[in-house]
Amino acid sequence: METSTIVAIVIFVAAYALIISEKVHRTIVGICGASLMILFGILTQEEAISYIDFNTLGLLIGMMITVNITSETGLFNFLAIWAAKKVKGRPVALLLALAAITAACSGLLDNVTTVLLTVPITFSITAQLKVDVTPYLIAQILASNIGGTATLIGDPPNIMIGSAVGLTFVDFLKNVAPVCFIVFFAIEFLIIAIYHKGLHTSDELREKVLSLDAKSQISDPVLLKKCLFVLFIVITLFVLHARLGLQTATAALTGAGLLLLLSYHRKENMIAKMLSKVEWLAIFFFAGLFVLVGALVKTGVITMLAKEAMAITQGSLFATSMLVMWMSAIASAFIDNIPFVATLIPLIQDMGAMGMDNLTPVWWSLSLGACLGGNGTLIGASANVVVASLAAKHGREMSFIGFMKVGFPLMLLSILISCIYVYLRYLL
Repeated sequence: METSTIVAIVIFVAAYALIISEKVHRTIVGICGASLMILFGILTQEEAISYIDFNTLGLLIGMMITVNITSETGLFNFLAIWAAKKVKGRPVALLLALAAITAACSGLLDNVTTVLLTVPITFSITAQLKVDVTPYLIAQILASNIGGTATLIGDPPNIMIGSAVGLTFVDFLKNVAPVCFIVFFAIEFLIIAIYHKGLHTSDELREKVLSLDAKSQISDPVLLKKCLFVLFIVITLFVLHARLGLQTATAALTGAGLLLLLSYHRKENMIAKMLSKVEWLAIFFFAGLFVLVGALVKTGVITMLAKEAMAITQGSLFATSMLVMWMSAIASAFIDNIPFVATLIPLIQDMGAMGMDNLTPVWWSLSLGACLGGNGTLIGASANVVVASLAAKHGREMSFIGFMKVGFPLMLLSILISCIYVYLRYLL
């Protein structure tokens, strides 16, 4: 093994260990790790830049700007109260309604932003009904990750897979959304079964919720109309981007630019505010991560791992798909799924280059495993951590073990359902 290969492996493993330990912020790890790959001569600066997937970064930035502006309208609070009134304040139906809204918004926008906006109103409604908020929080955590799994733009791993493989928004809707629909109802009904004894309230308390005015939550109706108009354009571009010969980043950034133009064309302070709310820490982490993985690609480490994986599965498409799904799910429950997926993408591509035909089931297995696996523990996905943090601010601690007792078995069930789905649809 060449010296450059050994150095690349050492830097990558050290970076991965620091990301898992959380002793150093992952953005700093990504930037420093990428810099070391260049400083040690593993990559030139031009090569490092060439490995950065700017389509992924552009898509994330564009959607973050659009969601940040939309959040200013009060739309999410309106949806939560509207849902509560539609189900007449019944606790069980309310749990399903809030989970469904969370899943839908997470699929079209961003699951972290979605829970940031829906969880506070969930606390408000459950407090008025005097029911335990815990099952609602767990339902929304799981729903956010399931909804994010269903679309190209719902979860970062899907964005990365779609960009690397050339999968479209419609591809994800056709291939992943159906099983997510099944998983959503299976998981949510089990949550209701687990917590049903506490999901009761009085008629007087339900009347208080029914008296809430949903329309009063819309703080800027004019801005809301602009946001909905732009979101319609963006989603249309996502659906048609392959036919139009556009990248998904172009669709997202076009929408972001148009919404900024329509909303704040001369308001420099608001433009700065919206741009400052972009998760730049995540963007720079992604950039550094792409360089780290690129170094492994250049030095041949990924090809070597692909050969080992082919030896284990003996080139069987079924064995490879199942291995990737279960490995992704278990790993994503405990470690960040973004670096894990970033490492697996070139590995699977190399397996295809070695003669494995029809990698379609493997890509969908990676998507389902990496995204749904995040439901296994409280640190499995960013949305989980955000909800736990919001709960703590409201005086309701969510323990790692307490969540895992519910989340991990339900995650395993969702992966089992996904395995059956992949087998029946692609491998039978």
